Amino acid sequence: MNNLCKIKNNNSISLNSIPVYKYSDFFSKVVDLMGDDNKHIVNYFAIPDKNIFRFIALIADDSNSDIIILSHILEENDKKELAALTPKINALHIFEREIFENYGINFIGHPWLKPVRFPKNRYNKELQINDYPFYKINSSELHEVGVGPIHAGIIEPGHFRFICNGEDVLHLEIQLGWQHRGIEKLMLEKKQLLQRTILSESIAGDTSVGHSLAFAQVMETLAQIEVSEQLKIERSLALELERIAIHVGDISALCTDVAYNLGANIFGILRTGIINFTQSWCGNRLGKSMIRVGGINLPFTEKLKISLLDTIAKFEFQFLELAHHTYRLPSVENRFDNIGTVSENQIRKIGAVGMAARMANVKRDIRQSHPFAGFFKYPIEPVVLPKGDVFSRFLLRRKEIKSSIAWIKNMFEKENFDTPSEKPKTSISLMPQMFAVSLTEGWRGEICHCAVTDQNGEICFYKIKDPSMHNWKALELSLRNLEISDFPINNKSYNLSYCGFDL
Repeated sequence: MNNLCKIKNNNSISLNSIPVYKYSDFFSKVVDLMGDDNKHIVNYFAIPDKNIFRFIALIADDSNSDIIILSHILEENDKKELAALTPKINALHIFEREIFENYGINFIGHPWLKPVRFPKNRYNKELQINDYPFYKINSSELHEVGVGPIHAGIIEPGHFRFICNGEDVLHLEIQLGWQHRGIEKLMLEKKQLLQRTILSESIAGDTSVGHSLAFAQVMETLAQIEVSEQLKIERSLALELERIAIHVGDISALCTDVAYNLGANIFGILRTGIINFTQSWCGNRLGKSMIRVGGINLPFTEKLKISLLDTIAKFEFQFLELAHHTYRLPSVENRFDNIGTVSENQIRKIGAVGMAARMANVKRDIRQSHPFAGFFKYPIEPVVLPKGDVFSRFLLRRKEIKSSIAWIKNMFEKENFDTPSEKPKTSISLMPQMFAVSLTEGWRGEICHCAVTDQNGEICFYKIKDPSMHNWKALELSLRNLEISDFPINNKSYNLSYCGFDL
């Protein structure tokens, strides 16, 4: 395995230098590599190229910060079928399903090649979203409960199908793909750098910084742009502010679900202070317009540093006081403890990332394992909890907020921002026939952006993966053998993205 093709995060490689294996060899190498707990699947997709499909698998080696690239080719005159990897590596199920849906390539032995998104340009347009093949159990004693896709609250569309024995959930299946946004297709159609940047900010509205940072880093590696260390630190600062804001908002929402109104209100107010600071920095509370290729329009300054330290001091004092009280309330503990438990074994099998992995004893955090931006100079230690239940997901947010604040304070002790960072590029030239990959650790977990350029240096393929691609399966598993009334707190404890999934 020493001769494998490997690159580091935020790097590019000539497309022609990626070794192409026979599928039988590709299959064996993936199975061998994925037998190591230090490795996990980042992405697996097919690139249509004239009369062939070029398949690329990205496997992260978390022990040495490598990204292993494996490739195979399917000729047009070959049968459009391959032996499925899913029976060997369960985490690949969603990727093989997506390839089948997009290109009609059949994976023999896959347990169920169901649609993933119903994109407008899917291979089989006769298959309609209302015909989705839900799992069924034939029994006169069981019943099904359908929730969505239109919900009572103002949330995005998704359908949840429960199979229940009385109040007990035996099986939950989640059907997404209602929006047909076509983000990846738009990335090719929109030629201007600013257009693509704005698209990247809109992949998942609550992860504007995480996704736009992945996009910027992909473009910079393809354009051979080296940004300053200060700009890298500013980007990591923006990412950690996004993490703090969303986490405290989720803590507020979980308090709402157990009718703890004091926590719901005060934690919600605390979120406002953080996002208002982000607005004072870049003009948008969600961090849009913050990340730009090659630079920043509104650099961080010493004045903003003083303001943020004051904001954090007020936030931290109130947050820690209320968290100390909230997390010890018997009414909160009893409702969250031992509810919605997912085991470490299950998490590893489904290839979960980010929070969904770390709350079940899997230390998976791109900031540490494949560092980027300011996390080279200022490393961060991931928070890992062993239990895998709702309370773990509740507690993880509190601990990660404290960790992010500590990271910011430590960085501020050593950095000054007297000199503004560089201005962004308005247009760039990309290297031809290259493949680039960027990983960031959004607040949900691992984000992956990949781009391929043609012989003219134009982007001819763009692939986006939100952490929700991996993690929706964890929500399904965590409902088994619980009462259906436990669904709302389980759902909120993950807070997965509909739009980040529905590209």
